[in-house]
Amino acid sequence: MSPLGGKAKQVKTALQSSANRVQPYVPAEKNLPEITLKATLLSIFLAIIMAGSNAYLGLKIGLTVSATIPAAVISMTVLRFFRNSNILENNIVQTATSAGEVIAAAVVFTLPALLMMGYWKEFPFGITTAIIIVGGLLGVLFSIPLRRAYIVENEELKFPEGIATGEVLKVGDSEAREGTRDLLMGGMFAGLVKFAQSGLMVMSEGAHYWFQTTRTVFGFGTGFSLVLVGAGYIVGVQVGVSMLIGAIVAWMIAVPLHGFLFGLPEAGSAYEVAVTIWNKNIRMIGVGTMVVGGVWTLVYLIKPIAEAIRSSLATLKKARLGTQGSLLRTEYDIPINYVLIGVAVLTIPLAFIFHLILSQADMQLPMGVHFTTVLIVTLFAIIVGFLCAAIAGYMTGLVGSSNNPLSGVTIMAILFISMILLVMLGTHIDFGTKGANSLAAAAIAIIIGAVMATAAAISGDNLQDLKSGQIVGATPWKQQIMLMLGVVAGSFVMAPILEVLYQAYGIGDSLPREGMDPTQALGAPKAAIMAAIAEGVFTHSLDWTMFSIGAALAIIFILVDNYLKGSESTWRLPVLAVALGIYMPLDVTIPLLIGGIIASLCQSKMKKEQSKLSKEDYVHKQEYANRRGMLFCSGLIAGESIIGILLAIPFAAYQSTDVFKIAPADFEHMGVLLGILAFIGVCYYLYKIASQFQKSTKK
Repeated sequence: MSPLGGKAKQVKTALQSSANRVQPYVPAEKNLPEITLKATLLSIFLAIIMAGSNAYLGLKIGLTVSATIPAAVISMTVLRFFRNSNILENNIVQTATSAGEVIAAAVVFTLPALLMMGYWKEFPFGITTAIIIVGGLLGVLFSIPLRRAYIVENEELKFPEGIATGEVLKVGDSEAREGTRDLLMGGMFAGLVKFAQSGLMVMSEGAHYWFQTTRTVFGFGTGFSLVLVGAGYIVGVQVGVSMLIGAIVAWMIAVPLHGFLFGLPEAGSAYEVAVTIWNKNIRMIGVGTMVVGGVWTLVYLIKPIAEAIRSSLATLKKARLGTQGSLLRTEYDIPINYVLIGVAVLTIPLAFIFHLILSQADMQLPMGVHFTTVLIVTLFAIIVGFLCAAIAGYMTGLVGSSNNPLSGVTIMAILFISMILLVMLGTHIDFGTKGANSLAAAAIAIIIGAVMATAAAISGDNLQDLKSGQIVGATPWKQQIMLMLGVVAGSFVMAPILEVLYQAYGIGDSLPREGMDPTQALGAPKAAIMAAIAEGVFTHSLDWTMFSIGAALAIIFILVDNYLKGSESTWRLPVLAVALGIYMPLDVTIPLLIGGIIASLCQSKMKKEQSKLSKEDYVHKQEYANRRGMLFCSGLIAGESIIGILLAIPFAAYQSTDVFKIAPADFEHMGVLLGILAFIGVCYYLYKIASQFQKSTKK
């Protein structure tokens, strides 16, 4: 009998059986070089490039583009010039490179709030870099026990960009180049449409119809993003419908009702009025729904997360007893004891950061209160940081990294820590007015939020990368090591990049010099929300009513989902997907739903043909159609992502998004028409190829 006993045997069996759910492209028994010198150097270079290009987009429009697939494509292109490069090297490069983009997203959504609040006058290199490195490394460590819970054991989470990246890598490595045509067609269509939208500006990125009555506004709209169609096709129609329900609650019920009850803001057109109401008021409903839904999701996932930790401990025990060879290479994570040691070590600089910020605030707190506060906020950052990482990872599995509402998770964390600080320090400090004490406390909450946002963003991104690694047959612990390298490389350039952008444009209403044009300032919309939330708690101006409405809605949706589950319905209503629909703009929700509907229609069409074919023939033809649809959608995701990042470079260099604009001033209606036609055309092409059986089963 094995010295590990029966439980270890069960763990081994579970590991091997679960690993068999996805047959890796490179078998677990085959060892290929993964972390090589050329892959490492390329990873560092690309991580820095991605961090800089996405920082501008995040500050300008509050959105970033996922760098996972572009990194894979760039890696394949570069490494082809070297001998003996392989698919696992390419996967390692995209894993580390994507960390740069993720760091940019987390940072530009939080730290610029300190400038906008007047707490910082610049981006100090030391503290900015420390915040990013600590948060990023925590995110990598947090994601390790989540890998098994989310990727191996949870078949509901699709990780669309992870799947797309895996397919891109497989097609790039395949000697037969099967599927290359569909992949390239998807990339070409999405890339051309994206360039026409954001570059030439001859196509609209969305269409909206809103009208204003004497008391309120009504309307609807959609975006024309093909990357969202691709993601929606991969995640399926149920997620899209759940998000649609949230969108209906927000845009068709809450916005008109709020306008009717409280009046309309002066914001220009009916659509601008609706967006203003949603952004300032209704979005907080989504935050409330997201907070309660996130807590419920964590409760629901306690068991698989605990199982993941137990599996990791069993793996560690096997290693100590010299029996680790019985486990597959593709199942090796960084050992859980190293994870715990790493978290403990990172607690030290984290506590020092909070001590430094609290000392500089000059709140004149008693020494005991000062260090108690540092201890509590440090523990909060670790514990709630893990919870945020788990929530972000789950939502990334639902809708992908590009559409993961990182800002919503961060708002949740900032709300919690602000309330804790308010209770802890309220007896020692007067927070009644918008003075120095309120500003300092709000700044502390923002910095804690920045740490947790970075951890959550990196965790979600790492899980996406680990999904692609599962598909191609990578070694998980090697991916996790390289992501740490990407975090460090991106962290050291973020402060200089942010400072250059600040000095060139200004951020929000914070301008570094007199005489600058405020209309050219980078709006940093997500950071502005963070600043308003943090300051609102300490100045007692936060809209708790909307938050409570969202929390109540979350409870209703949870009850409905449990009823569906109990009745063994094939349909489910995941509360976080509904929260996403409330929190995200219509431009995101509707095209994602359309992608899910196309996938459902394709499946229905194929089922109608089932009776005409033998079971073996039907399965073969169905797999053929599904593969074509998946590859085309992978191309859609890759094409738009690559063009989005490439456009960011000249936009930043010329300090303008109008560099390639050729559309005349009165081209708006024609741009909408062209956008609709292009969007419908690509969606129809996707439906045709994803529902078309192979004419012959001959290979």
